Amino acid sequence: NALPSSGLDQLQQKIICPGPVTCLTAAPNGLYILAGIAESIYLWEVSSGNLLAILNRHYQDLTCLAFTDDSSHFLSGAKDCLVIVWSLYSVLQVEDAQSPEPRHVWSRHSLPITDLCCGVGGPMARAATASLDQTAKLWEISSGNLLLSVVFDVSIMSVILDLAEYHMFCGGMDGSIFQVDLCSWPVQRERGFQSEQENGKIFKGHRNQVTCLSVSTDGSLLLSGSHDETVRLWDIQSKQCLRTVNYKGPITNAFITLAPANMLNPDSKPRVPLPKFSRHLHSTESTESSASEGLTLCLGLHQKGSGESYLEKAERLYLQMCSTREKNLMGDQEQLKIQVTELEEEVSTLRKINKSLFDFSSCIITTAK
Repeated sequence: NALPSSGLDQLQQKIICPGPVTCLTAAPNGLYILAGIAESIYLWEVSSGNLLAILNRHYQDLTCLAFTDDSSHFLSGAKDCLVIVWSLYSVLQVEDAQSPEPRHVWSRHSLPITDLCCGVGGPMARAATASLDQTAKLWEISSGNLLLSVVFDVSIMSVILDLAEYHMFCGGMDGSIFQVDLCSWPVQRERGFQSEQENGKIFKGHRNQVTCLSVSTDGSLLLSGSHDETVRLWDIQSKQCLRTVNYKGPITNAFITLAPANMLNPDSKPRVPLPKFSRHLHSTESTESSASEGLTLCLGLHQKGSGESYLEKAERLYLQMCSTREKNLMGDQEQLKIQVTELEEEVSTLRKINKSLFDFSSCIITTAK
């Protein structure tokens, strides 16, 4: 991987990894880098270049990685048909001799995972997954429940949610892009996408598999890349292609992002140079080599201050949310039991009153005769 540095010389820094990188992503807070190398997940700290963790829970090569928008969790998908949800806090705090336990393991796909994405909301967000099994699925990260499964006529190679999570866009093996309405009525946990009946919800133009999708922040534009060596920009409302850009090779990734403020300033330079990423775990490195490198900043790892770190706060809030939900469910059951008991007592009291009235009436009628 070559990372260019700002400046007139445009020097490139080559970072050698332990093997071919099949997928790569950065945390939204800019502190961590994730890479899929074979069946392992490598986690680096950007500020120091330290390798913090190597996760070996998948059985085949990684295909996709994604962080939640608050950087507290990340998801991994692989050719073993599994999607795994990880808590970053748990991964960083686990002991060296142990391997961290994932928060969820989703095994409802029957063929390799091709893409995944996370919505808005941190640990409360929803996640979409795509697979060669011709389905796209929508999940709830907090509970791990499967919310929706959509079956298509072709294998799905890419998936994305719009910012409002009103639509899910799925790129097919044949070049078609399908728009799935997430707020349609009636609500169905499993449904099929019939291309003949829903022709008005298909973007047609690519001649080969759609490898990547991205939606603009206002939800009006869709960007797509394909193995047909083109990138297309679509108007979502009309399904018309607004622009086509040709390349000399298959498109592997493309996305819409806000331009940095100093992007067009030729004098701008990074304040802190990016260090080389270590190929060995941080805990196994010798103290002599680390001491000779000067000051090392370990953000989010082994913090000795009395204050609560961001990851600790996120984990605490997540556990509090789960316990509150359980208490609410248990509280509803307890409240229901109390109401049933009160109603049974009320019925028993009414029966006694009714019997007393009956006896009194019978006594009056008998005396009158």
